[in-house]
Amino acid sequence: QVQLVESGGGLVQPGGSLRLSCVASGSSFIMHLMGWYRQAPGKQRELVATKTSGGITNYVDSVKGRFTISRDNAKNTVYLQMNSLTPEDTAVYYCNANTLLGARNYWGQGTQVTVSS
Repeated sequence: QVQLVESGGGLVQPGGSLRLSCVASGSSFIMHLMGWYRQAPGKQRELVATKTSGGITNYVDSVKGRFTISRDNAKNTVYLQMNSLTPEDTAVYYCNANTLLGARNYWGQGTQVTVSS
């Protein structure tokens, strides 16, 4: 079965940077869509960034220009480079992957990102 394992979260000061990684294992094919969601306490989970296997990206407005999503299909890994972090970016970040047409959907266990002085 496919497993998604996130890493790279932690505590960072405002204005700092972090890079999240998510490794997908157990899949014999490339996921059509991979990306990142986040959920802060008391808030709904929201999409942060996604990238298709063909290279099309999508970002929530609040992170445009600050975050960059990338993929390495050879390593079956997706990354999220986060720059100029603010306290409002504090959340649990979840890796997500979907097969074509959403036939199968997978989630990681999440990694905590805390932005604080």
